Amino acid sequence: MHQREHQREHWHTQIGVILAVMGSAIGLGNFIRFPGQVALYGGGAFMVPYFISLLVLGLPLAWAEWALGRYGGTHGHNSVPGIFRCIVKRRWIGYAGSFCVLVPVVIFCYYILIEVWCLVYTIRYAFGIMRLGEPSEYAAYFGSLIGISENGQVFQTIFSNPNLVCLLVCFLLNFVLIYRGITRGIEWFCELALPALFLCSIIILIRVATLGNPSGIEGQSFLDGLGFVWYPAEQDKTILETLSDPEIWLAAAGQIFFSLSIGFGLVITYASYTRKRADIALSATSAVFGNSFCEVVFGGMMIVPAAVMFLGRGAINKEQLGSSFALGFQTLPSVFEQMPMGQFFGFLFFFLLFLAAVTSSISMLQPAVALLEEGLGLSRKKSVVFLGFLLLTIAIFITYFSHNLIALDTLDFWMANVFVFVLATFQVFLFAWVFGIEKGMKELEQGAMMRIPRFVKYLIKYVTSVYLIVIFALWAYRKLPERIEQIRSDLTVQLSIAAIVLLAVFFLYVVHKSLVRWEREEKEAETRSTG
Repeated sequence: MHQREHQREHWHTQIGVILAVMGSAIGLGNFIRFPGQVALYGGGAFMVPYFISLLVLGLPLAWAEWALGRYGGTHGHNSVPGIFRCIVKRRWIGYAGSFCVLVPVVIFCYYILIEVWCLVYTIRYAFGIMRLGEPSEYAAYFGSLIGISENGQVFQTIFSNPNLVCLLVCFLLNFVLIYRGITRGIEWFCELALPALFLCSIIILIRVATLGNPSGIEGQSFLDGLGFVWYPAEQDKTILETLSDPEIWLAAAGQIFFSLSIGFGLVITYASYTRKRADIALSATSAVFGNSFCEVVFGGMMIVPAAVMFLGRGAINKEQLGSSFALGFQTLPSVFEQMPMGQFFGFLFFFLLFLAAVTSSISMLQPAVALLEEGLGLSRKKSVVFLGFLLLTIAIFITYFSHNLIALDTLDFWMANVFVFVLATFQVFLFAWVFGIEKGMKELEQGAMMRIPRFVKYLIKYVTSVYLIVIFALWAYRKLPERIEQIRSDLTVQLSIAAIVLLAVFFLYVVHKSLVRWEREEKEAETRSTG
């Protein structure tokens, strides 16, 4: 343990760790998924369960993960299996922790493809070749982007397509940053990227807010767009009718998980690199509310109103959009088409998206790198190179089956809806009932200048855990049967599930080898101390 503690990295500054954690949270979930969810679920109707989920689920779970991570870090572990084993001295808990490595790795494999789309759009806007004309032409272009392969012609198409170059560029950028480490890689990039991201967001928000009503059509002003975001009921429903639909609560809880990067090991891993006397309560709170501010103000008040102004409310409903990605990659280019200086603002927007995506994707690699380093004793270089080849293989597999986003949708569904809910519930139970709520709150408050209200321990122990169980049960009741049927009937879905299983087996094996190694080291240390 002492050797691992000596070799451990630490965040260089308090602001550095806050920006890094905000960077892991601020990403496509804020600028694409959140506006898309607002549009899909009737505007302001989505905001009520969103804020309830933020306060009941997001902030308490973030506090719990920061406390667990810092506790494990002070005991010489940065990997989630090692941190869990610090809390429960049983081998099984390490195997459970392997899924907190699996989930971010699988998410990275399809998240980086969306990162590629952002880079492609950025380049096209930068060179002035993105002006396509009608909304249908933007939809067709996006369809060609995601439908790279079909009917077995994949490798001819992919390797002759410049999009492959963007994929390799994104991989190289992510793995160079993760290779440089916590301070010189992740913290350094986030300290540069986050201010640039905020600046770009402010410029676009000001531009959208000052356009007024450029179409001259009644009901399509900036204020009408804000009304759509904040009015808590759809036109043909009352507030109670809107909020009685359990699907909107499921979507809001899922958005909190996806946006805050909680529930699947990222925050725990990052928190393990904080120093013993660091103010983790402030770091957690700042990261949560900084992310939510960016999401609500920049994502919700910039993108959705712009779509209302230029396309009208009729173009941003569930029937028209189909998915949350459509608003960003199909609808918004039509907005920039009609906006003065649209090419410039289109470039700024997708450059902003690309920066946000990179700050999130590098965080998804750190849990696996930490496990390979401390569990197998590999150097950072070997860990990064090995992980890079492994994940590039999976990403190419997803690209191979990218037609209609079947593989991407399958992996996203099982990771972001099933595994994350299960892992989040497990972590709340671990923090409140196994580690102990009193001990956990003491760890959270150590070095803290802000005081955590006493009712928070009851909120985490009872309300958050029940909230998670109820939400997951509702989801399973409504959605699980149709997904199981999809597995039975679709070969691509079956292959995607097989990829998840193979990666799970691999990380379970790595964790097994790590546990054996840690147990051997502890026995040797005990023998030396008694000898």
